[in-house]
Amino acid sequence: MLFSFVLLTHNAIASPLENRLQQYPQWNHKPPVKIAQGDLYYPQWMAGTWLAESILVEQTAPLAPEIITPGFNDNQQYLNQPVNFLVRFGTEYLVPENKWFLPSLNNSNQPKYIVADRVFNGEHIAAAYLGDNNIFQVKIDPDNPNKQITFLKGERQLISTVTGRASETPTPNRFISTEVTKQLFRSPERIYLNEVETTSDYQLIEPGKIQAQQITAIYLSPQDPDYFTASDRPVAIYRYQLNLEKQEINDEG
Repeated sequence: MLFSFVLLTHNAIASPLENRLQQYPQWNHKPPVKIAQGDLYYPQWMAGTWLAESILVEQTAPLAPEIITPGFNDNQQYLNQPVNFLVRFGTEYLVPENKWFLPSLNNSNQPKYIVADRVFNGEHIAAAYLGDNNIFQVKIDPDNPNKQITFLKGERQLISTVTGRASETPTPNRFISTEVTKQLFRSPERIYLNEVETTSDYQLIEPGKIQAQQITAIYLSPQDPDYFTASDRPVAIYRYQLNLEKQEINDEG
C-alpha cells in the first residue's frame, strides 16, 4: 500500500483531478486515468527522505449497510490517530529496465525524474500500521515498478499492480496524482480481490515542509458477488491528512 495525498483548492477552471477532489465525497465512478507505464514522476521538491505523519480523518461506506468491505470496521481504530513513518523519493530509485519510457534520459538538459522508493516506503508504511513482526519483505518486480508484493506473517501476501495513472501540476508548489491499483490478498484460508484508487494532492508550504491529504477509494472486483450492485461506485472511502518534514539523514537505511 502505497500513500499519495490531496489538498483541495478552488480554481476558476479546474482540471480533471481538481474537479474530482471538489466532487468528494460524491464519487460515482472511477477516476480519469491512462494505462500505467513506467513510474509516477514527482516534482523536484519531493526529493529526499521525509518523516510522514498520517491521520485518518474520515471514512465512509457509501453503499452500507448492503455492502461493507472486510476491514472497514477495524479501520475505525485509526480515526484521528497519528501514524508516523519514513518515506523517500529520488532519481536513484528509478527502475533501470523502465528508463526507456523517458525521453532522452541521459541528456543533461533533461530534468531529473523523481520517483518513490517503493520498497523502502512500502516496508515502512506497512510496519507502521501492521507492526514490524508482521512484515517480512516488500519486493518490486525488477521489470515493472508498478507491481509490488508484500510478504506478511502467516504465509499471507498482498500483490498490488498499478494499472492506471494520471497527474497534474496546477502550480509550481502543488502536485496532484491518482493511481488505480489492482490488489490481491492471499492467505491459506482465502483469496480476496479488489481495486484501490489513491488520489493525491501535495502542497509545498516551505522548503522541507509539505502538507497534504489523501483520498483512498475501494472498488469491488468483477469476481465479487456484489460487483454488479456496486458497479463503478466505491464501497469504502478513506480521507487522510498528511504532514511531511524533510529529514537530513543518510538515505541508505
